[in-house]
Amino acid sequence: MTDLEVLKKALPLIREWYKSNPRPLPWRDSPSPYHVWVSEIMLQQTRIEAVIPYYERFLAEVPDIAALAALEEERLLKLWEGLGYYSRARNLQKAALIVTEQYGGELPASAEELRKLPGIGDYTAGAIASIAFSLPEPAVDGNVLRVLTRLLADAEDISSPAVRKNFTSLLREFYPSGEDAGLLTQGLMELGELICLPSGEIRCADCPVRTLCRSGRDGKADLYPVKSPSKPRRIEQRTVLLLQCDGKYAIRQREKRGLLAGLWEFPSLDGRLGEKELRSHYPYAQAIRSCGDAIHVFSHVEWHMTGFDLEFPHELPGYLWAAPEEIRERYSVPTAFRFYLKQL
Repeated sequence: MTDLEVLKKALPLIREWYKSNPRPLPWRDSPSPYHVWVSEIMLQQTRIEAVIPYYERFLAEVPDIAALAALEEERLLKLWEGLGYYSRARNLQKAALIVTEQYGGELPASAEELRKLPGIGDYTAGAIASIAFSLPEPAVDGNVLRVLTRLLADAEDISSPAVRKNFTSLLREFYPSGEDAGLLTQGLMELGELICLPSGEIRCADCPVRTLCRSGRDGKADLYPVKSPSKPRRIEQRTVLLLQCDGKYAIRQREKRGLLAGLWEFPSLDGRLGEKELRSHYPYAQAIRSCGDAIHVFSHVEWHMTGFDLEFPHELPGYLWAAPEEIRERYSVPTAFRFYLKQL
């Protein structure tokens, strides 16, 4: 069979399998455009189990696009705290403002128009269009690529944008409209999340298209997908400082651009410094105590951190000083500093 013939037979089987086996996820209870949009943005590079409590808490406080557009940025980032990739939250709000001003407060029912909004690419536009608006628009992410490359035994490099684009075009040949569009989109996602798992975890025996899957039939599913190796992450050494005075700690806001833009952090110095070096930087410190090491991994860089608690007789200028409870409740401190936040 040709690729098109395999897909023509497989896609209805995947849709029907999902129809009988959907997981009870909160955004599926009410798949409105806003709910689908928020869930898809949160799910980018984040596990479903981690997203669920954030999604429920977010919607409880920000129930619609109007509320999102009006939300203070500091509160937005606080609600997002722990999810990471904070540009997602900022783009969500930028898009909400555009939707409020240009689309009457409702997401446009068009994949083309959705792609024009900040933070919405081809995949998210396809997911919203098919699930919320029942349009024949594919949504191809890493999970879906894994399913398709194994189904067709396709050895092209999935890290190439052209490959993703080609698979999207291929799916569009057979994509249904109406309710079936959303069922197929979620079925492809679900198959990649539960059955067609990364190598070593694949559950071929439970797959609804196992008789059509070329790589599974040949016992070679673990050879797909093919992806060029990632570049090694850069390692940065940092010394994190818990500066305290009369029960308050110093924090500062990061620059508005770059890594962790606009979030609050504990002061830090480049390199791995010791007590003697810190004495030269802070001669008025009454006490300097080590408070442990931590590592945080970003997509392209690792922070290897060592921490010190420094006590001062007066507050140093240039920082915001706040009690631990206020820092935890009010200010968005990224996960990178979670270990030191617990030390307060």
